[in-house]
Amino acid sequence: MQVEILIPLGFFAVVFASLYVFLTTRNKERLALIEKGASPELFKTKSNNGNGFGNFKLGLFFIGVALGIVTGYFLDEAGMDGTAAYFSMIFLFGGIGLVVSYLLQKKLEKN
Repeated sequence: MQVEILIPLGFFAVVFASLYVFLTTRNKERLALIEKGASPELFKTKSNNGNGFGNFKLGLFFIGVALGIVTGYFLDEAGMDGTAAYFSMIFLFGGIGLVVSYLLQKKLEKN
């Protein structure tokens, strides 16, 4: 058997095993807490409240990444090193998108 096929298979096996152990352990822990009388409301997080800000943040992040790719293309065409242009612009505009989503979320929560 070739080694090239074992590396991806091993990677996915480790990822699957990690997720399986995490989810089963979390489930057992929650069931034990509920048996001891803890409220199921304890397990709700801020992201589960359905306000849509998670999708808003993700959307602005992807818009920023797309703008970063376009800007990286123009910088690559202008003579900058392509790898540096793409990666720097993707991270820069992705970060700007996350900051803008944070500021807009705070503004919308205030109203």
